[in-house]
Amino acid sequence: MVTFARGFKASGVACGLKKNGRKDLAVVVSDNPCVCSGVYTTNIVKGHSLQLTMERMGNSPYVNAVVVNSGCANACVGQRGYEDALSITEYLAQKLQVDKDTVLIGSTGVIGVPLNVELIKKGIDKAYAELSYEGGHDAMEAIMTTDTVPKLYEKETIIGGITVRIGGMAKGSGMIHPNMATMISIITTDANISRKMLDKALSKVVNMTFNRVSVDGDTSVCDMCLVMANQLAGNECIEDDGSEYILFEQALYEVCLNLAKAIAKDGEGATKLVEIEVVNAKTKEDADLISSAIAKSPLCKTAFFGEDANWGRIITAAGYSKASFEPDRIDIYIGGLAVCKNGVALEFDEDVALEILKQDEFKILVDLNSGSEKSIMWTCDFSYDYVRINGSYRS
Repeated sequence: MVTFARGFKASGVACGLKKNGRKDLAVVVSDNPCVCSGVYTTNIVKGHSLQLTMERMGNSPYVNAVVVNSGCANACVGQRGYEDALSITEYLAQKLQVDKDTVLIGSTGVIGVPLNVELIKKGIDKAYAELSYEGGHDAMEAIMTTDTVPKLYEKETIIGGITVRIGGMAKGSGMIHPNMATMISIITTDANISRKMLDKALSKVVNMTFNRVSVDGDTSVCDMCLVMANQLAGNECIEDDGSEYILFEQALYEVCLNLAKAIAKDGEGATKLVEIEVVNAKTKEDADLISSAIAKSPLCKTAFFGEDANWGRIITAAGYSKASFEPDRIDIYIGGLAVCKNGVALEFDEDVALEILKQDEFKILVDLNSGSEKSIMWTCDFSYDYVRINGSYRS
């Protein structure tokens, strides 16, 4: 969680943005100014809180804190939205006695509704009073929207003989599809690392993890992933891509991979986590196009839910993906069971296929037999509950 690394406090409180009275305001604060790196949604429409965070990330050399509200996206409400984000971050900065430009903000929830700034400021008073080195779980609860489970992960690694810690939290259940980011994630570390190398690590790792997840093919207007590094581990500063950088990158990858898979597994109404792997493609782009098409195909995802070994939907998704491949070379496996060879149906045991598809995690392998490139995506099934949850999201 975000308080796993040395020198990070957090809290999560209910300030009244959510109708159900659940926690809806999280604050994460470092004892030491942080080097910070971020990646953000590529949706042209961006929430006002995200706009302010991106602006400050471009101007400030360090970050002290981040505040995240759920229940309201603070998006598409005009100039007021930006001014509200300014007001909230300035208020928290005054509480913490830090420069306002070192406080970042994220918002998630319903689009087109203004933030209730007074409620949030009262919430900040409470959150400030409750800041704790054990407050990571409360902060996680406060950023959840349609999530059914918290998404937390912690990792220790040894860098230059020093123990370095990385902890993270992520929210995301629906409106999840690659174009980074695909949700809101806050990751903290006590590593001593330069901004340049932190940017490099996060950019690479995100493309291997969070950008490999699809729940429903939609990309939010508020998505971001932030990594805050406060240097309190005491390792020598990582300033190049030598062995110490590689160790840090590997640890960050493990954290992000587990958070990404948790998002896919907790897709709205999901009952199954499905790994889609495409191998032996001519190009990486071809492999990515096919894995993405299968991962977001409603017909494939409903077949997963129905536990139907309908591999025809898989080859169809590959065919419309715009990837280049030869259909008469394609092989398809469901959980290791061969169901298609050279683009033609194989006889297979339907009972064995059913047992595979009944599992809450399984793998689809598509072998193009045309090259050496590969791609992996994580997705989930589409159940009746996905429609129910999204049909009543504002109620």
